[in-house]
Amino acid sequence: MSEFLSIKNVTKSFGGLIAVDDVSTDIQPCEIRAIIGPNGAGKTTLLNMMSGFYTVTVGSITFEGKELTKRTTYNIAKAGFARTYQNLRLFKKLTVEDNILIGMHMNLKQKAFDSLFLTKRYRTEEKQSRSEVDKYLDMVNLSGIKDITVENLAYGQMKVLEIARGLAMKPKVLLLDEPAAGLNPSETNELCDLIVKIRDMGITVVLIEHNMAMVMKLADTITVLNFGKKLAEGSADEVSGNQEVIEAYLGKGGEK
Repeated sequence: MSEFLSIKNVTKSFGGLIAVDDVSTDIQPCEIRAIIGPNGAGKTTLLNMMSGFYTVTVGSITFEGKELTKRTTYNIAKAGFARTYQNLRLFKKLTVEDNILIGMHMNLKQKAFDSLFLTKRYRTEEKQSRSEVDKYLDMVNLSGIKDITVENLAYGQMKVLEIARGLAMKPKVLLLDEPAAGLNPSETNELCDLIVKIRDMGITVVLIEHNMAMVMKLADTITVLNFGKKLAEGSADEVSGNQEVIEAYLGKGGEK
């Protein structure tokens, strides 16, 4: 039986700078995996390699037994990955509905001919897609605002809309880059509930997050990076009690 998502001895260098240094980990189906570490630890670089935004310098990433290392971002998305970003990448002049539809289009069967001539296949798929929009809006508590232009949403609404657009791609793995950044405590609690709901749908969630309370509450496994290397990995209890992790966050002599 092949491993689900396997990262083996992955290194990413930019000239003389090594951003990620010989990192290995295996992520299981339906797992909530948190990647944490001080600023500059290599967290986003690792996520960028998983999504194909950066090419791997050394090492390999395999998903369901297939090599992803040399694939384009599009082909990695087709393989079952969706991604959100720390800096939102929504189409702010479009409506909420249109942003979610953009996430769906990768999985549609229509061709350019269908779109140009509004064929029966085009009309059928567009109708089915629009009927699905409400399902994703319900999931992120944005029901009833699908015709609102994104630039008129509150920041917290934009954050969960980007997650909804990712879900519309019907991924097997959802990569979240600091999803709680900028959210108030109430919004963060709702986000936690949403991530659990996503996991319960059978989707593996990999998140980078600085909110340690959220990480300790949600993550099945926590991977800690420091200066590009994997410093520790394990459960919340194992990681929070690791002296090397404490020192990385608090400095020498730091206490829990």
